[in-house]
Amino acid sequence: MSDLQNKLENKKVLVALSGGVDSSVATALLKQQGYAVEAAYMHCWSKGPYCSTEKDQADAAKVAAYLGVSLHVFDFEAEYKKKVISYFFAETEKGRTPNPDVMCNQEIKFGLFLKKAKKLGFDYIATGHYARVKKDKNGYHLLTGLDSNKDQSYFLYRVGQEQLTYTLFPIGDLTKVQVRKKAIELGLPTANKPDSTGICFVGPAKVKEFLAQNIKYTHGEIVNTEGRVLGRHRGLPFYTIGQREGIGISASVPHYVASKKPKTNTLVIAPIGHVALFKRRFIVKDTKWVSGREPDCPFEAQVKLRYRALNARAAIKKINGRFEICLENSQRAITPGQSAVFYKKEDVLGGAVIDRTLR
Repeated sequence: MSDLQNKLENKKVLVALSGGVDSSVATALLKQQGYAVEAAYMHCWSKGPYCSTEKDQADAAKVAAYLGVSLHVFDFEAEYKKKVISYFFAETEKGRTPNPDVMCNQEIKFGLFLKKAKKLGFDYIATGHYARVKKDKNGYHLLTGLDSNKDQSYFLYRVGQEQLTYTLFPIGDLTKVQVRKKAIELGLPTANKPDSTGICFVGPAKVKEFLAQNIKYTHGEIVNTEGRVLGRHRGLPFYTIGQREGIGISASVPHYVASKKPKTNTLVIAPIGHVALFKRRFIVKDTKWVSGREPDCPFEAQVKLRYRALNARAAIKKINGRFEICLENSQRAITPGQSAVFYKKEDVLGGAVIDRTLR
């Protein structure tokens, strides 16, 4: 046995095993690399017709048994409801479009789960995220996953130095195709399981139905940019900036949601190509920097405005204690509540929540 294998065998890793193919392969790879591996399933949601907790936990148990690793089960349902779902409902009621997956990573996977692992004596945690960690003289860096189609760094910008010190991303250097191939080669029980969709831990929920059962909303007017009434909306929380489908009006050309006016409970829409659909400047709040240090302002970076969106060049400056983002080119559907994540090439600098757009 090599010195490296001896060294790794003394390092205990707790893998977040969700019952999906990505975390299954992550667990298998860590075993192959010589770590002392155990797994954990996080029980966070058990309500509603879309909940897949029972099946996912059973799949996690099958993978753990197949790989010969112990499986812990952590009940985080109360904390998940308080810190993630309550946030999701509250922000949506205010007319924003929050991203619960970002909050889930901060509060649950790299919050409660990491604390639990450290308390149990593990040296590292690992997840099946498509992202990478690199250490140099300046500390730990969060990097994009090598598979640009599956890169999940957008959801991880709130993970800082303390968390990255204890984090491994075993599949960050692989493509999804390679992960599937590896799962088949290893004969993993989840090799052909479809990717999960929907809200983190909740499952493939019909979001409008999910919200309707849990938040307050009031019907109101749909107007154009000149204020002319075009119809009625079912409640502002059920719409997001840039939305086309399901607005509920009939027009000769496609119309999109341009803005939401909570004070008057008004939904403003505009036809395709209209100037109201595009913005260049916006203010952010609740900013987090991966390095733990705020960059010297002003500075330039690439900004991702939503998951799977192409990065956009931007200048970032600080005015009266708040960061203002000025894009090189106007972008469509800049959405309050969503995250704006800042990149330097493959390096995630940090990110923030979009607060409001500017003219």
